[in-house]
Amino acid sequence: MIQINNISKEYNGVRVIHIENLIINKGESIGLVGNNGAGKTTLFSLMLDLIEPTTGEIKLNDIKVNESEDWKKVTTAFIDESFLINYLTPEEYFYFIGDLRGQNKASIDAFIAQYEEFFNGEILGKKKYLRDLSKGNQKKVGIIAALIGDPEIIILDEPFANLDPSTQIRLKNLIKDLTQNKDKTILVSSHDLNHTVEVSDRIIALHKGELVKDIKTSTQTLEELEQFFAI
Repeated sequence: MIQINNISKEYNGVRVIHIENLIINKGESIGLVGNNGAGKTTLFSLMLDLIEPTTGEIKLNDIKVNESEDWKKVTTAFIDESFLINYLTPEEYFYFIGDLRGQNKASIDAFIAQYEEFFNGEILGKKKYLRDLSKGNQKKVGIIAALIGDPEIIILDEPFANLDPSTQIRLKNLIKDLTQNKDKTILVSSHDLNHTVEVSDRIIALHKGELVKDIKTSTQTLEELEQFFAI
């Protein structure tokens, strides 16, 4: 479970996000939507203790993220390319993350072999450093690395950006497969309303740092969101 209580963040006296109360239950797949500057990445950064809140607290599995690191044992994320280690090859990076998660090389090799179709022959065995990959291929590496170690909470910020249409479809199917496991809580942010609705059973919309919608997905959700953002 994720609990957010009176969380806010200010920069130079300007409040960029404020959420009084939000609970995300174990096993939910959450789609976080909003325009640029809505506070999506800020919220994820607060949840991952990458930045300090101005007020409030966030708990992951009843652990305050800014008071203990125990939540990291069950939580993983890919926010952007800064999460990567540019001087490593994809394989070296997977092994590095696997070591942090208590996985040996053999288990990592078996794990990443499942995603050969997702990698589309462009990632493994190329002897390229991560810095030399395209933005889309860097994102593929970051997303799959975030799944290593069977985490309970998975946070992906704009995972569909920079991906070609075929990979977007593969990613949607991958996320849908993950959401079948009700032991996993998945949070995905995206500007693509259609993709987000497809992979989420609950949509949270932010506008100028405020929570403006919190709805269960249905056949009307996409139309409702399109009407809201068209205003």
